[in-house]
Amino acid sequence: MRHLLSAAAVAFAVALAAPAASQSPVASIEEGSSFRPLALPTPNDQRTGAGRPGPRYWQQRADYRIVATLDTARRELRGRETIHYVNNSPHALPYLWLYVEQNICRANSITGTLNQPPLTFADIVFDFSCGGAVREGVVLESATIAGATMKSAVYGTTMRVDLARPLAPGTSVELDFAWHFTIPDQGVGRMGRDGPLYEVAQWYPRMAVYDDVKGWNTEPYIGAGEFYLEYGNYDVTLTVPAGYTVAATGELRNPEQALTAAQRSRLARAQQSDTAVAVITREEALAAMTAPPLVRSPARPAVWHFTATNVRDVAFAAAPNWIWEASSYDGILIQTLYRPSADKWANGEAHRMARGAIKHFSEQWYRYPYPHATTVEGPVGGMEYPMLTFVPNGSSRETTQWELAHEFGHEWFPMIVGSNERLYPWMDEGFNTFIDLRNAALYFAGTPYGDTIEANPLHLAAEHTKRGEQPLIANPTEVHDLMWTGYQKPALMLSLLRNEVLGPARFDAAFRDYIRTWAFRHPTPADFFRLMRDASGMELDWFWRDWVFTTARLDQAVEPVVTDTTGRAMVNVVNRGTMIMPAELRITYDDGTADTVRLPVEMWNLGPRFAYRLPARKHVRRVEVDPRHVLPDQDRGNNVWERR
Repeated sequence: MRHLLSAAAVAFAVALAAPAASQSPVASIEEGSSFRPLALPTPNDQRTGAGRPGPRYWQQRADYRIVATLDTARRELRGRETIHYVNNSPHALPYLWLYVEQNICRANSITGTLNQPPLTFADIVFDFSCGGAVREGVVLESATIAGATMKSAVYGTTMRVDLARPLAPGTSVELDFAWHFTIPDQGVGRMGRDGPLYEVAQWYPRMAVYDDVKGWNTEPYIGAGEFYLEYGNYDVTLTVPAGYTVAATGELRNPEQALTAAQRSRLARAQQSDTAVAVITREEALAAMTAPPLVRSPARPAVWHFTATNVRDVAFAAAPNWIWEASSYDGILIQTLYRPSADKWANGEAHRMARGAIKHFSEQWYRYPYPHATTVEGPVGGMEYPMLTFVPNGSSRETTQWELAHEFGHEWFPMIVGSNERLYPWMDEGFNTFIDLRNAALYFAGTPYGDTIEANPLHLAAEHTKRGEQPLIANPTEVHDLMWTGYQKPALMLSLLRNEVLGPARFDAAFRDYIRTWAFRHPTPADFFRLMRDASGMELDWFWRDWVFTTARLDQAVEPVVTDTTGRAMVNVVNRGTMIMPAELRITYDDGTADTVRLPVEMWNLGPRFAYRLPARKHVRRVEVDPRHVLPDQDRGNNVWERR
């Protein structure tokens, strides 16, 4: 461990916090105390001290109208779009920033220049590099405002547009683009093509976020960090080759033109069914694979029209040879589309996994707000967009379920709760992994996998904390072990907060409140910390400091039991690490009986040693701290005391 607090963590604190003297509500707390307040941004009318949007909270809006054509002969996507951008901020904006993320592999982009190594997640490798191949990226055929050519400059994956006059508060502007690009076979791990199957994302110029925290968020897209986007409405028209089926964000508005009569009839039946209905059967999918080329020729295009309300992005996939299954849960259309070769998706198994995930997340945390939840099998190793996810055919039932449910979990984080995942993946991947663990345990309940999956982050801790661990607050592009820092450690953090600090009922109510409060808004880490404190009624700065801002280590120990002047035994517990947590003691007596004692974190108020006085005069034979082995204790050799 090089530093307890990384440069990224220091920058976060300096950038967001007011001076400590004006920030601290309890100036008398010792500077080195574990319970000293976090230095968080001063509450204001946009974001309150309770972690909620204030009376003057504002958020920009971007609506899109897109018309695009998928040319499979040239492997090219051509499009025209209009962005209606509304300035809800109190600031006049002299320029706008957009993302053109298909430029990620251009010669002048960061990723195209560096050809950075792939990221490894356990035994899974995600290649976010360009594979040594420089690509043309997005070709902007035209870019205009009110018919006049934009004054713009492109810097890799970002584009600045200078306005003729500043965009005043409460006003809007429309930006028009025409563009095209060649669809890559491997789109930096997030999109791509496999034979006639296309999974298309990050495919149109889109607005960067302008917010009250840092103004324009223009961190470049270089692969590891994902996306931070504004909410808005979408109207998308896609022209694809005849015989192709399209799955996309949004509701299909022209089913009479896009679907056959048989498909429309089956889909109507699926909307009333609790079990999967084959909208396209396996036999029909196999027949499409052997159909004459003319049937799939771009010379006979089909048009698919979709609209979506209050979403932050849109993606689509298209193929001529899908099996399409659908059912309904609570009025939500659940859809799985996969190729006949996807054996782990066959016999309705993937559909049951998809349905189970949407049901669990809706009932446990927040009802799924969109009209459909669709997952597509294909070459992408796992990626999420509103209403639509890309998931591969897994190596086993367990991996398929995990990947499918994990991508659907992203519908909650960050599609509903729109945190800045380019800077804080722990608020996106980590929160999602946390809710995934329980869902997987329920789906495989009664099996060795199902009965142990929730303990997986704890089991990983011993190994991953030895590798030069970095704080959760570190920028994801600087993290060496993103699987731990972005996914598993924050899941462990929330699991322990729920089960060992707050208790399930108290945590669940607060976490639901967080989701409900920040649905379709942009929360920051400080908003999350404050709301969880406010809703749970427990001060948690000590917890967030250790888990998010440092790489503190836990080492609770038991020292010899002594007897006080009243004849009562005194159990001495010591915190030998740099992290504090509540303690649980299993005390065994000479008569063979035993008690379990749970001590709250306030036991460390006066320092790293605490003496627990037994309420009754009994002879103690053995004491164990953390007897259930649920904490990431670095040295279990000092967790037990026995009288010899």
